[in-house]
Amino acid sequence: MKQRPHADQKREKTDKNRNGIDDTIEPDVPDVSAGSRKLAERLRQNTNTNPDLSGGDIDAKWEDTDSTGDEGVAGSVATPGQSNVDAMGRAMGVEYEDGEPLKAGNKERDRDKERWELDPASSSDYPERAKEQAEKKDRNESS
Repeated sequence: MKQRPHADQKREKTDKNRNGIDDTIEPDVPDVSAGSRKLAERLRQNTNTNPDLSGGDIDAKWEDTDSTGDEGVAGSVATPGQSNVDAMGRAMGVEYEDGEPLKAGNKERDRDKERWELDPASSSDYPERAKEQAEKKDRNESS
């Protein structure tokens, strides 16, 4: 017959990682290497954008922020990770110092004065479009 341990005998606790929690009740540590590899691959495949455009939220669909903008900092789908207003401002090209008065629109106008995207001459088809517009103008003036 097998003897049962007396109440005063304690089962030896195992604590391999020495964090003070018995290994039999401690949850397994998740393997995050797969997620890290996936994020690294997303960054390699999407060199034109990064999580900054989603306010630093790496779980958002930041790859699509330059085309759809749904989960971008000013998009229509807010994500839980978009609570850092400093990161959101940097993503939009607008930063405020601590205690600086918020003057909506002023910084955006200043930011946009020198944006190459807003300069028609920066587009790849500008020379052709300019030539077509000049020809159209000449035709209208000679009519």
